[in-house]
Amino acid sequence: MKALLWLVFLFGGMLAQADTIKIVAAENFYGSVAKQVAGSEATVTAIMSNPNQDPHEFTTDASTAKAVADADIVIYSGIGYDDWMTKLLGTSGKPDRVVICVADLIGAKNGDNPHIWYDPRTMPALADKLYSILSDRAPEKESMFFGRVRLFKDSMQPELDLIAAIKAKYGNTTVTATEPVFGYMASALGFQMLNYDFQINIMNDTEPSAAQTIAFEKSLNPKTVKILFYNKQVTDPTTERLKKLAIASDVPIVGVTETQPADQKTYVDWMMSELSATEKALGHPAGGFPGDGL
Repeated sequence: MKALLWLVFLFGGMLAQADTIKIVAAENFYGSVAKQVAGSEATVTAIMSNPNQDPHEFTTDASTAKAVADADIVIYSGIGYDDWMTKLLGTSGKPDRVVICVADLIGAKNGDNPHIWYDPRTMPALADKLYSILSDRAPEKESMFFGRVRLFKDSMQPELDLIAAIKAKYGNTTVTATEPVFGYMASALGFQMLNYDFQINIMNDTEPSAAQTIAFEKSLNPKTVKILFYNKQVTDPTTERLKKLAIASDVPIVGVTETQPADQKTYVDWMMSELSATEKALGHPAGGFPGDGL
């Protein structure tokens, strides 16, 4: 009898595990949203999750390929940011696997700034897409998924409120950045961004022109730009020199990342942290803001 009960428990657990939806996200911030929407009905694996790693130097391995092959749902950013994922998707996988290219959800195209998760439209669109897919796979749990999507969107309201408050007070503020990581959020805040061509070259690991570098250096005047947004994950001698010049010129520096930091439990926590740092930098007194955790 004990042996029979053990077999029932064992096979029951195996069936429950088999029924669990497997979601693989190329980046951990998409995985964070997927966890909030799917809950215990799915296991979520995020491939890129190290905030100290240069995302542009990421390479896949056998375990990454296996995770993608075994996934029921795959989420990736698209428009050139994570081309390694498109290569993995070209190999064999589950016949009913669903692939979400997040860029398609907001109409982003090749050539656009690839850091689309900083666009406030992106994550609600992803949550809605996940709701649709998960409800198709488990229609008996549709109301549960719908409720979680509402909770996620409610959790974004403080972020949207803070964006609106900063824009109302500091709209049209002129800023600059070492890379276009914060670009969509800067636009949402109503900021005027300088040195975009320089940022694109740094992002693409291309040496900025002499004219672009000179223009950037000139902009690091507290009467010209009010903030330098600095990509803490991707640094080189050029960006380090500009950071030092910003500090010497008393231009506040706000550190941003391309990966959700380990100490931020959710995507919204991460965005709120960077928005709060931005608000603080805009209100700093002269000589009182050397840099945000840099």
